[in-house]
Amino acid sequence: MAFTNTSFVAFMLLIITSILVQCSFTYASGDDFDIKKQNFQEKLLSNNIGIQGLVYCKSGSKLIPLQGAVTRIRCEAVDEYGFETKPYSFLSDATNAKGYFLATLFQQELIAEKRVLKECRTFLDASPLDNCNYPTDFNKGISGAELLSYSFLHDKKMNLYTVGPFVFTSTPKSISDGY
Repeated sequence: MAFTNTSFVAFMLLIITSILVQCSFTYASGDDFDIKKQNFQEKLLSNNIGIQGLVYCKSGSKLIPLQGAVTRIRCEAVDEYGFETKPYSFLSDATNAKGYFLATLFQQELIAEKRVLKECRTFLDASPLDNCNYPTDFNKGISGAELLSYSFLHDKKMNLYTVGPFVFTSTPKSISDGY
């Protein structure tokens, strides 16, 4: 049985139409991408969270590890119905002699409050030194360093994020207003 030109064209139209219909169901629009990104971020924050980094004191041209400094982690959160709630905020442990800090948040703490974290940022919070207590925005220490990439610690079932290093100085930076 030989194809005629008309039956060949009809056959090709049928194949092209089925391909287009299938592609229209799998094509992701910009909104779909945002939803997938949001779901990805929710998945990232669904495990226990650890945030680590270093804090220094800048003295002249030297960076000195700052022992006893504290950072604050602030996270946007939603309730069990997906509505935004007040932000969730917690402090890191004080930095050690090498300026290292670790802040941990366990999901059990949020389950009782029926909240899910959406996006977190880390800020410089406090320095123990009177002569080095002005935070800088180096690596977003003032504006907030986002938690972007992490290493998964299998033994602790934790997403470990790294931020910073952050820097305190002895004098505040003057802000020019353009005059």
